[in-house]
Amino acid sequence: MPAPSREELRRLHFINALFVELTGHDLYLAEQIKSAIAFSLAEFEAQTREHPEYAARYDAAFNAAAARLLQQFFAGQPTHGFFHWDANGTTTSATPLFTRAELMTGLKQLATFRESTLLVTNLRPALLPPDRRETPRRRREYEEALTFIRDLAAARTPSYANLQLLFL
Repeated sequence: MPAPSREELRRLHFINALFVELTGHDLYLAEQIKSAIAFSLAEFEAQTREHPEYAARYDAAFNAAAARLLQQFFAGQPTHGFFHWDANGTTTSATPLFTRAELMTGLKQLATFRESTLLVTNLRPALLPPDRRETPRRRREYEEALTFIRDLAAARTPSYANLQLLFL
């Protein structure tokens, strides 16, 4: 059996981190979840084999499928809050003003829960597009956005609450 590729290992550890409450850090269980997500994207994966330039689109589809699965998992737990924010949702989502507004909506929803998860997806591609050059200015804006989101979540989360902030 050939060794898994770097991308497959990255996806495996990504799934293990997202679903730690289910897997308990068991990579075998994480592999089962990863395989189920990959199976749901089998047609897309076949297209990626034929056209390697589709790899970024496959990664985005894989991340979106994992986020939907995580949202379904937390929807079944009434004591655990969950909010997903996609920075690529609109062309202005990743700008500071809209970032704050959209995250505040989520943080208000999560404020009633003792345990909650805030999932932020596509922030990096929104601010550092893969088809464009990574300039120092873009890199700085990305770092500032990460810091801003962390600080906002820390400031707006009640002291009794435990918020997990995940970036994909």
